[in-house]
Amino acid sequence: MNLASLVLFGAGLYPGAQPQSQVPGGDRSTLEAVTEDQARAVERGLTWLADRQERDGSWIADVGFKLNEDYSVTGRQRGHLGVTALAGMAFLAGGHLPGRGRYGAVVEKALDYVLAGVSEDGYIFSNGSRMYDHAFATLFLAEICGMTHREGVQRALQKAVDFIVRSQNKEGGWRYEPYARESDMSIVVCQVIALRAARNIGIRVPKSTVDLAARYVVESAVTQEYAGRAQYYGNEPGTFCYQRDRSSRTSFALTSAGVTALHGLGIYSDELIKKGLNYLAAEQDRFNSEDRNRKGHYYFWYGHYYGVQAMYTAGSPYWEPYFENQRSVLLRMQNSDGSWPNSVGPGPAFGTSMAVLILEIPYRFLPIFQR
Repeated sequence: MNLASLVLFGAGLYPGAQPQSQVPGGDRSTLEAVTEDQARAVERGLTWLADRQERDGSWIADVGFKLNEDYSVTGRQRGHLGVTALAGMAFLAGGHLPGRGRYGAVVEKALDYVLAGVSEDGYIFSNGSRMYDHAFATLFLAEICGMTHREGVQRALQKAVDFIVRSQNKEGGWRYEPYARESDMSIVVCQVIALRAARNIGIRVPKSTVDLAARYVVESAVTQEYAGRAQYYGNEPGTFCYQRDRSSRTSFALTSAGVTALHGLGIYSDELIKKGLNYLAAEQDRFNSEDRNRKGHYYFWYGHYYGVQAMYTAGSPYWEPYFENQRSVLLRMQNSDGSWPNSVGPGPAFGTSMAVLILEIPYRFLPIFQR
């Protein structure tokens, strides 16, 4: 692949979303994509989240990090920066803005919590959080800024973006902690999407940062030349690796992250993307049927959080069958109280935020979820 030929951030600025409190209207295809059951499930999920927000604006969850296929807890049941940002975005994606409407106070409090975590150097940090959480918090600020144009939020957002730029390593990626020498796809995609959302509303993002990130993602893709070279996993063309050396593992979740990262970098038409989308389409049912995923493992949630973005951006013929299938799965998984499970990971506030965000993508309120 000739990286010089790639057009980065090619989509330009997204228009701001218009707030609504009901299922979106106006576009017939959008109306047809949102069923009554889907809208009801979203509302029940938002109600569950609103009822469990803490006074300081956070949502309680287990702070920690993934360790192989487990989750290592470093702080039990604390205010969780990343989960709070995701929950806040779930309300934004439903058309609820800070200080306005039924859930306006909920979003406002979540915003206050995230802003309170912005350090002098721009790192957004709380209760032992890591770069995952910084990226989700930065994305939340970008979406708030894009929908409300608050000056204080914009200043905090620029600082957070500058921190992502400074902490990018020579490989072009990021890792769990700032300034790490190594990188991995699950962290890279978070930073890329946060940078994309910020760039969409006019925040400064150096082209050199984008170019380095694009090179990292492209070099993490498995091509025919590298197929089957993984030390522990049988890589196949179309998948993306955990790390750039192409001898690390591949998975459904990492492939969804790789395709979405390329989209976030402004790369929409490429053989890597086509093969990645075909892989996701072919593997969706198998991924859903895994025992751990039926219980809401964190791999399930981040796999489909990025998978739904990849398919939505790609459009037909990928989007419709993928989303209809996944919507059915999520509706079956919802608990009677309106929440969704997260058997391995931060907890139900994480699973519920992710499920609601996935179901809300056809609403098209959140700027980053617009084509």
